[in-house]
Amino acid sequence: MIGAACALYAVRAGLDVVVVDRGPVAGGTTGAGEGNLLVSDKEPGPELELALLSCRLWREITEDRRPDDHRPPTRGHGLAPGLGRAVEYEPKGGLVVASTPGALTALTELAVGQRAAGVETVTVDADQLRELEPYLAPGLAGGVLYPQDAQVMPTLAAAHLLRASGARVETGRTVTGVLRGPDGAVRGVRTDRGDLLAPAVVNAAGTWGAEVAALAGVSLPVLPRRGFVLVTEPLPRRVRHKVYSADYVADVASDSAALQTSPVVEGTAAGPVLIGASRERVGFDRSFSLPVVRALAAGATRLFPFLEHVRAMRAYVGFRPYLPDHLPAIGPDPRAPGLFHACGHEGAGIGLATGTGHLIAQTLTGRTPDLDLTPFRPDRFAEEAAP
Repeated sequence: MIGAACALYAVRAGLDVVVVDRGPVAGGTTGAGEGNLLVSDKEPGPELELALLSCRLWREITEDRRPDDHRPPTRGHGLAPGLGRAVEYEPKGGLVVASTPGALTALTELAVGQRAAGVETVTVDADQLRELEPYLAPGLAGGVLYPQDAQVMPTLAAAHLLRASGARVETGRTVTGVLRGPDGAVRGVRTDRGDLLAPAVVNAAGTWGAEVAALAGVSLPVLPRRGFVLVTEPLPRRVRHKVYSADYVADVASDSAALQTSPVVEGTAAGPVLIGASRERVGFDRSFSLPVVRALAAGATRLFPFLEHVRAMRAYVGFRPYLPDHLPAIGPDPRAPGLFHACGHEGAGIGLATGTGHLIAQTLTGRTPDLDLTPFRPDRFAEEAAP
């Protein structure tokens, strides 16, 4: 997804782009995601700023326009909008619920800071929750509604953004090295089907970003963080928003390698309900874990009791690209001139893709990026480790 967005904005900026992927489009982490475009789960700071930028850009790409509407796209990025139906874009909003008064206090305090940063938030009293979600369990303390939260079908989104970009796409082609000249500058990549020469290489390899960085002789400590998703049988629409427990925000920010689960439930345009979320650092172990899936099911039925009588059709697993400070690496790498990174977005890569691609295109073309990229510097970890 990140690579697709980088290709889209780089081509729109006038660059000639080749996308290289050792697998099929969305064959890795992208295809194992839920497609969330969220601002609700981010604390005030650089990631929330990136999420707000990305939220606006997703709306530009997906908005429907009448044939006689000749206005330029919002803020004039030159993108052709109207991909909403193709990528199953749903601006349904997110509802974060708290089970105890203490959890509600922490949630509302977070919302105050988010609101000051530009997030739309609506406090929801306990007796109003079931007006928004009629099938929610009774007895919850309250919640916060986030109207800006949305969802896309991630595999479709990656494919359609790549198609819309017009970039040349080389799937089934593995990058085996990053070419560098005598001066250390990047000259392109070596693949199992020959060299591709280019003055700039963007590492958008997601969970495998550390491997691509190493091919260029630089270190980027991206680690896989495993997560499972349960998929139910198709249902009439009973879950209207993305609904999750307030505990989810703390789990996202946690540095623990141990298993963590917090209930996340959302319907989809196609009918199935998606149930998450789990996080654990176990390398690239794809083994099915019955205890994890049971924990997901138990958490979901605590939020929505009707799910006890619904069949789970399948479960799938993916690996979030985790960096130690929970911020992605975005921008040029001074250790290898011509190398740019756009990876390490953990579980937020679908939502943050558009902003990341836009910022990468700006840096590739020498423009001042819309956001300060200092917090996302790819070499920040090496500096921290230095004496």
